[in-house]
Formats: sequence, C-alpha cells, structure tokens
Amino acid sequence: MAELRKGAVRAGSCPGRPDGPSAGPPYGMLRHGLRAGVADWVLARVPTPRRNPFALGYLAVVGATTTFAKLADPDLVLRLQEASSSDGHNLLYHPVRALLFSGFWVAGPVWMPYLWAFAFTVAPLERRVGAARAAAVFAIGHVTATVLSQAVVLAAVATGRMESAALDHLDIGVSYGVLASLGALAGLLPPRGRLLALAGAGALIADQILTDRDLVTGVGHPVALLAGVALWRWLRRGPGRRLPLRRSGAAAGAQTAAARAPGSGAAVLDRA
Repeated sequence: MAELRKGAVRAGSCPGRPDGPSAGPPYGMLRHGLRAGVADWVLARVPTPRRNPFALGYLAVVGATTTFAKLADPDLVLRLQEASSSDGHNLLYHPVRALLFSGFWVAGPVWMPYLWAFAFTVAPLERRVGAARAAAVFAIGHVTATVLSQAVVLAAVATGRMESAALDHLDIGVSYGVLASLGALAGLLPPRGRLLALAGAGALIADQILTDRDLVTGVGHPVALLAGVALWRWLRRGPGRRLPLRRSGAAAGAQTAAARAPGSGAAVLDRA
C-alpha cells in the first residue's frame, strides 16, 4: 500500500505538486472546446452546393448575367433587359416571360452586394426548409410584389396621375425575392432574432422610400417582405417539423433519448 501511495504521488495525483494534472488552470480544454465550437458553428453555416443548391445556383445565374451585362454590347444588353423587364407593358402582353426572366438580372452593374444578401437570407432559409420551399418563397415574393406594384402603376396611369410612359420603365432585379426570403426566415428565428430581422428590413425599406421615391419599389419591397411573413405557418409545417402520428412507446423513448444525446445527429440537426 505504501508503494502504491508513493506511485500515486509520483504520478502527480497530489494537488499540491506543480507537475500534477490539476496544477495548471483547468481551462485549456474548455478554450479548445470553445474554439472548436465556434469553428463548427461557422462552417455549418457556410453555403455549399450540398446545403444550398438553390441559393448558389441562383447566384451563379445572376453572376453570369451581370458579367454579360458588363462585357457585351450595351445596346444588346438593353434590348435583352427590356424584353425581360416586368414592367406594366410586358406584364400585359408577355406575363410569363416577364415574371420569369426579370429576376435573372440585378439592378445595376455590381453583383457583390447580392452575394451577401443571399448568404444572409436565402441560404439560411434554404438550410432550414429545403431547396424546394426556399425557391417557392423566392418565387412567391417576386411574383406577388411585381404584380401588385405594377398594378399600382397601372391604376395611376389609368387615373391620369402618371404618364403612360411609366408602363415601360425598366423593372428587373432580385430584391423582391431576397426580401421575401428575409421575411420568411424571420418566422423561423427565436423571438429576439425575429424582431431584429424585421426591424432591419423595415429600416432598409423606409430608407429606400425616403431617399429613392420610386413608386414601384416603394410598393414592391414592403409587399415582398409581407409575402414572406405570410408564409410562416406553411414553413413551420414543413417536412421534418412534425413527429409521426403513431409510434410505439419503445421507439418514442429511443428517439427522444437520441435527440437529447449531446453527440447525436438529431441534436445537431435541431441546433442547425
């Protein structure tokens, strides 16, 4: 027994020895765990083709059209954009073409801001609800905001408050889809995050209305955001968000235990 006690002391089990395992501050592994946790959290949210096929695919198309607009003949670019525009004239005579292709251009020569817009709105929404539902939210926001904003322009022209030339003003861009995605994403966030997302979107829309004073975007942007908000209930009933109606008690207990296990895949999915 004496030899065992001596061996224990030599091995550093005595808390008073400087070379023992408890001699240093017991925070090294905690710091390592925090670093690993932060890195895992960031990497789990970086868009990849597997996680975000819709967001990255759409960005690739928008990047291609933006590059084409910079390099191609300006007259050709203008003709293509006018043919794709979702202005009142095109909506009356070529509605499908206008609604489909108007969202494949960006309003302006700079593409980079839309990369960040997709990274913080469309990509997180797609990770939570899947590519098909994220695409549906984007399309619903784009179509709804386009139709209602151009209906306001058409009414203004019909009543003489605007000139008929307003029906031919170029109307292209992805902002309606992005704002609809942000509005939809807010419904899947915790209450504080939801409030911050909606407040930030409201501030951006208010600033645009006050500074730009464009009737189409002044109507379209709030409508797009509200279209995303209107889809909250549908998205919350999405696949993977409801438990099966019937299952045995043993199966239910096993699934609950697996979900509560800190290293289980179910826990990771729940945190994501």
